[in-house]
Amino acid sequence: MKIEIFSDFACPFCYIGKKRLEQAIHESGLEKEIHIEYKSYQLNPNSSKTETKSFYEGMMENYESTREEIEMMTSSIQERANEVGLMYDFEKMKIGNTENAHRLSKWARKYEKEAAFIEAMMNGYFTNGLNVNDPAALVQIAKSVGLPGEGAKSVIESDRFGEELAKDRYEIQQLQVQSVPFFVFENKYGIIGAEPLEVFTRTLEQAKEIADQRLNIAGGDDICGPDGCKL
Repeated sequence: MKIEIFSDFACPFCYIGKKRLEQAIHESGLEKEIHIEYKSYQLNPNSSKTETKSFYEGMMENYESTREEIEMMTSSIQERANEVGLMYDFEKMKIGNTENAHRLSKWARKYEKEAAFIEAMMNGYFTNGLNVNDPAALVQIAKSVGLPGEGAKSVIESDRFGEELAKDRYEIQQLQVQSVPFFVFENKYGIIGAEPLEVFTRTLEQAKEIADQRLNIAGGDDICGPDGCKL
């Protein structure tokens, strides 16, 4: 069963939604039947690649709100995060450009380390104040999951995998979706946002029915294969 996840490293609900999906998969006992494809989506592709802002500063500017109003909003987000065992540190969070992190995740796929890299990135960003504009910090994350540091540095200093990022953005635009997280199950069902566990569980069950139907093969007597024909 294929599940596509469109997300950004700077999206707090993306990490919550990711954990919610993982919980649903585990409780459904479908770990060995799921193939996850991670898709990149930059919420702020034009943000600075050198300068950062504190999370509160950026949110106050974006929403034209006071610090107190943003703290009320983050309190609600933290309650959602607590439900899946996450503890966000909004004081440490820095808003930057996530392009390099997304390109590194595409590169990590070559080493079958994409999932581990994405988890380490999200944990670093939301709990440890990881600066996504700091190449050294990104290289350290890559090394922490067993990726070669020099290779990570080379990706950051180039424009490699930029086409893959553009393709992912085109795909979500074709689906007429403009927010993340966005989950696509078996090219049939979609979930937008960090929905409750029961929504993910129900969608998994529906997608599994479709996947099972595709494997429901009848007959088998009159066939030919590499060893000849069954007579």
